Amino acid sequence: MAEKSDSLFEFPCAFPIKVMGLAADTLSRTVIDVVLRHAPDFNAATMVIRSSSAGKYLSLTCTINATSRAQLDALYRELSSHPLVKFVL
Repeated sequence: MAEKSDSLFEFPCAFPIKVMGLAADTLSRTVIDVVLRHAPDFNAATMVIRSSSAGKYLSLTCTINATSRAQLDALYRELSSHPLVKFVL
């Protein structure tokens, strides 16, 4: 059953989350761990990783099966507060 609210989204839905941070060995694993805490059905193999032209930053896109606005808010809060993460879109 889809959740109805004043949101622009109808849940559940596929929802891409883009995370940007400094290129660190632990960034992708950290993002996967956080995403899995909020979306246990996320398939880490589907994460798209892109490096900036100079190689200083990484962009990681995780498409999750979003089930509620509360889930997305909690995920954004945790990702945004992590020291390796610069931006979350």
